Amino acid sequence: MSLYVKESSEVYDVIIVGSGITGGWAAKEFCERGFKTLMIERGRVVEHRKDYTGEGKPLWDMPTRGEVENLLANQQHSVQKECYAFNDATKHFFGNDRDLPYSTEPGTQWTWIRGNQLGGKSLTWARQSYRLSEFDFEANTLDGHGNDWPIRYQDLAPWYSHVENHAGISGASDNLPQLPDGDFLPPFEMTSPEKFVKSKIENQFPDRNIIIGRTANLSQPRPHHFEQGRAPCMARDECQKGCSFGAPFSTQSSTLPAATKTGNLTIAPNSVVHSVIYDERTQRAAGVRVIDNEDLSEREYRGKIVFLCASTLGTTQVLLNSTSSHFPQGIANRSGVLGHYLMDHNFNASASGEIEGFEDEYYSGRRPTGILMPNFYFRPDKKRGFKRGYSFGGGSYRESWKSGQYKDGLGKDFKESLRHPGAWRFGLYAQGEMLPRFENSVSLHPSLKDKWGMPQLHVNCQFSKNETDMMEDAAAEGERMLKAIGLKHVTSEVYHGAPGLAIHETGTARMGRDPRTSVLNGFNQCHDVKNLFVTDGSSYCSSPPQNPSLTFMALTVRAVDFAAKEFKASRL
Repeated sequence: MSLYVKESSEVYDVIIVGSGITGGWAAKEFCERGFKTLMIERGRVVEHRKDYTGEGKPLWDMPTRGEVENLLANQQHSVQKECYAFNDATKHFFGNDRDLPYSTEPGTQWTWIRGNQLGGKSLTWARQSYRLSEFDFEANTLDGHGNDWPIRYQDLAPWYSHVENHAGISGASDNLPQLPDGDFLPPFEMTSPEKFVKSKIENQFPDRNIIIGRTANLSQPRPHHFEQGRAPCMARDECQKGCSFGAPFSTQSSTLPAATKTGNLTIAPNSVVHSVIYDERTQRAAGVRVIDNEDLSEREYRGKIVFLCASTLGTTQVLLNSTSSHFPQGIANRSGVLGHYLMDHNFNASASGEIEGFEDEYYSGRRPTGILMPNFYFRPDKKRGFKRGYSFGGGSYRESWKSGQYKDGLGKDFKESLRHPGAWRFGLYAQGEMLPRFENSVSLHPSLKDKWGMPQLHVNCQFSKNETDMMEDAAAEGERMLKAIGLKHVTSEVYHGAPGLAIHETGTARMGRDPRTSVLNGFNQCHDVKNLFVTDGSSYCSSPPQNPSLTFMALTVRAVDFAAKEFKASRL
C-alpha cells in the first residue's frame, strides 16, 4: 500500500490535519496503537535528507551569500523574510505570501510565519523545550485575568516525560519551582564568560537563575534515538536548513518514521483542508473537505476521529469555515469564543554589555542553544504594576571581524586588528507573557478570499499597556543586573514590534471547564463535538513565558491516549 494518497473512499479510524510538531506526534501515537490513520498536509512532501537542499552549503558557495533576491523576497516572501530563520538556504521551508494573504485591522499588525510542507514548522523551529509549571496553570485564577486552565501540572507531567524521552531534550536538572525539570539528555556547556555571569548574578540576585537552554538537539543520544536513525548534534547551527544527522527533533527525523514503521499511516499531501464535515444526525465530525493545492479540485476524506493540528491560526481558520445549520458561527463554537483570546510572546526588550577578561578563551562549534534566565516574577505581586512576567534568553560571544563595520579605523593596523577576536559580550533578550484578552482575535474576512476560494483570515491583535510596561521593566532590570555585576558599556533598549513574529501564537480555541466560555475540555476535546480534538497552540488559556512547543507535544499525546480509550469504549 502506498504511503501517499489523493482520492480515497476509505473511512479512516483517525484523520489528522497538519503534519508539524503536533500532527507528527498524533500520527505516531495513533499508529502505534493500531489506528488506521490519515495525515493531511496542505503542502508538498519533504523527504528526510533528500530534500534538505540548503544543508551544508556555506555562504560563500551561495550566489547571493545567503540573501534572498529582493524581487523574489518582495513578491513571494514579504512576510516570511521577517523570520530569523529565513534565508536563501531555508526559503523553500517557508510559505509563499503571494498565495497566502491575510488582513489586519487598521492600526494593528501581525506577522504570520508559515511552513506549508510535510513536517510544517518542525523543520524550522528554534527547539527550545520547557515544561510549564503549576504557577503557569494557576496564573489566570490567581490574578483573575483569563479563564482557569482545566488541567494542572500533575496532569501533564507524565506526558512531558513521554515526549522528552522520545524526542531527546538536552538540559540540566536545575531544581527551580517555576521551571520543572524533565527527562534530559546531558546539557550543552556554557562558555566561561556565561559561567562568570551566572555566578555573579545568582550571588547578587538570589531569586534569579541562569541555566543552559533546554533544547531538542541530541547531545548524547540514547539507544532508541540511534534506532530512529538519528545521530549526535554536530554544533553546526544548520538546524533550519534540515539536518541529515537527525540531531534536532522534527517530524521527519523522529515521529514520522515511527508512525510509518507501523504500516498504519497514510498521508494526503497537497490537500488544503477547507472545513470539517459535521453529521447532524450523529452530532459527530464525519471527515474533512479539502481543495487540491495544485489543481484546485475538491474532495473529501472520511474518518471516525478528527484531530486538528494545523497551527493556532490554521486550525482556527478551518473551524470558523466549518459552518452548518447547527453551527452557523463555526463548528464547536456555541460558546462564541472561537477566534478570540489570541496571544503571542513579547520580545520587545534587550540589554547587553562587554565582559572584561577571558581574552585567552574562545569557543568551538556553534552551540544549538543559549542560556535562559527563567521568569522570576512567577508569583503574583500587586506592587509590581503589571501582571505576569518574562524570561530572558541570551548568551555570550566574542566580537569577530564583522564588528569592524561599527568601529573607526583605517589602514594596515586597522585591518590587522580584524584578524583577531575582539571583546567578549553578553546579551539578554526578554520573552514576555501576553494576557488573554477577548478583543485580540481572528475572524473570516467577509469578502476577501485566497487562491483556494476560502475566506482569508482577518487578524485584530495588539499588545496592551500591561505588555509594554512589562518590557520597560525587562529593559531596566536587564541593564541593572549587567551593571551590578561589573559589565562595561551596558545598554538596554525597548522595541515596539507587533505580535506574531515570536511565532508562539496561542489561544483562539481555548480549553476550559465551562462549555459556555471555552471550546475544548481538559483533554483537548471539543465540548460540542465529541470526536473532534484540537491539540495545537489554539488550545492555550494563557501564554506563560516558556517556549510552547514541548507543551503542544505533551497535550497532543495526552489527548491521543484519551481519545483512543474513549473510542474503544464506544464513547466517541
